[in-house]
Amino acid sequence: KLFQNYPNPFNPVTKINFEIQKSTGVKITVFDVTGKEVEVLVNERLAAGTYVTDWDASEYSSGVYFYRMVTDGYSETRKMMLVR
Repeated sequence: KLFQNYPNPFNPVTKINFEIQKSTGVKITVFDVTGKEVEVLVNERLAAGTYVTDWDASEYSSGVYFYRMVTDGYSETRKMMLVR
């Protein structure tokens, strides 16, 4: 399960919490509004559990961004707002 980032809106760092039920490969990617991939936050095999990853967006401009988590058989995308 992919949770909403906190805080949202944020400047410049936000936390993204996620939970996996079984050991699996996990990829969490950030995209801009045009769909361009701007950063990969997680790309590894993880054991079942709850995790948190930070995104430091200090190099990016204000705006709406999307983050997507993909695992075996699961994909979810959420929206976040960077406000400078």
